[in-house]
Amino acid sequence: MTSTSRRPGRAWIITPGLHRDRFTGAQQSGAAVAVVDIEDSVAPADKRTARTASEAFFTLPNPPCTLGIRMNSLTTLDGIKDLAAISDYTARPDLIVIPKVESARDIELVAAALDTDHYTPDIWALIESPRAFTTLPAIMRAPRLGGVIFGSADYAASVRCGLGWEALHYARSALINAATAANLPAIDAPTWNLDDPDILRRDAERARELGFYGKGCVHPRHVQVINDVFTPTAEEITQARAIIAAADASGGTVTSVDGQMRGTPFFNRARALVAEADRTS
Repeated sequence: MTSTSRRPGRAWIITPGLHRDRFTGAQQSGAAVAVVDIEDSVAPADKRTARTASEAFFTLPNPPCTLGIRMNSLTTLDGIKDLAAISDYTARPDLIVIPKVESARDIELVAAALDTDHYTPDIWALIESPRAFTTLPAIMRAPRLGGVIFGSADYAASVRCGLGWEALHYARSALINAATAANLPAIDAPTWNLDDPDILRRDAERARELGFYGKGCVHPRHVQVINDVFTPTAEEITQARAIIAAADASGGTVTSVDGQMRGTPFFNRARALVAEADRTS
C-alpha cells in the first residue's frame, strides 16, 4: 500500500503493542488514526514480543481508520530492530511515528529504510525534548515529514516542570508556530486524566484554540470528546459563510459582520473553515 502525506483526522488513539485484545477496540473507537505503540508502553524486556505481536494490528480486516506504529528511538538498538521488523511485515503501517526526534536525519533514516517503489508511509515526528525545540526549523524541513506530535510527558520530565497547561504553554506554542511555518499539521499530546471528561474537553478546546489540528488519546472513551471539540459547529460554519458573503459584497475590503470589523485575515480563515467543512461533509 502506498501512503502519501495528508492532513490527518482529529482524534488519534494509541494502544500498547503487547495487548492484542485491545487492537480491534482501538481501530473501532472512532479515531481517525490508530497507533500501536512499541515504545514507552512496553518494558525493555518485552520489546521483541511487542514488535512481533504488533504485526497483527495491520492484518485485521477492513480497518476504518489510518493505522500507524510508534517505533522506538533511532538512538537505540530497539529502534533499529523495529525498522528491520516493519520492513518485513506482511501488512505494513500507513504511518510511522518516530519518538525522541531531535534532527531531520531521523526522518531521512526511516524513509531510507522503509521506502520502496510501492510503499511510502507517512512519517511523523514526536517532539518531546528541549533539544528538539532548538532544532525545530531544520526538523520541519525534512522532505518526508508528514506532521508533528507533541510529547508532553517526556518533555515535562526533561524540563522537570508540571504537566499543566500553563507549564507547557511555551512548548505547545513554539511547536505550533514552527509547524504552521512549514505548512505541517500538529497533534497535541493526550490528556493523562482518564476519568474526567471535563478536563479532557477543556484541554482539547485549548489545543484547538492554540492551533493544533487534533489531539491524541490513550482510551477509546476520549475519542468522541476530541472529535466533538475539533469538528466545527453548525454555528461556526454559518458565521464563516456570513463572513465570506460580506467579503464578496465588499469586494474584499474591510467590512463589518454582526458589529465586528472583518478584513482579509478573517476572510481567509472563514474560507479555509468552510472548505474543510465541505470536504468532510
